[in-house]
Amino acid sequence: MAKQIKIRVYPDGRIESKTVGIKGKSCMGYIKEVENLTGAKTVKSEFTNEYYETETAEQNTYNEEYQQSGN
Repeated sequence: MAKQIKIRVYPDGRIESKTVGIKGKSCMGYIKEVENLTGAKTVKSEFTNEYYETETAEQNTYNEEYQQSGN
């Protein structure tokens, strides 16, 4: 599976991201990338069970919510 970062922007300005195909703790390296792309700051992070799986696992998901600066 290809590595992906899925980003959802809600009507109220809230931004949520989710990694797909990024195994284990390596997903943590993408937090600053998403913040830089969106101009937002992480306000909540949540791990799924896949975060704790090894590189041989099929999928890892990491969910984050962001709040744009100045809001």
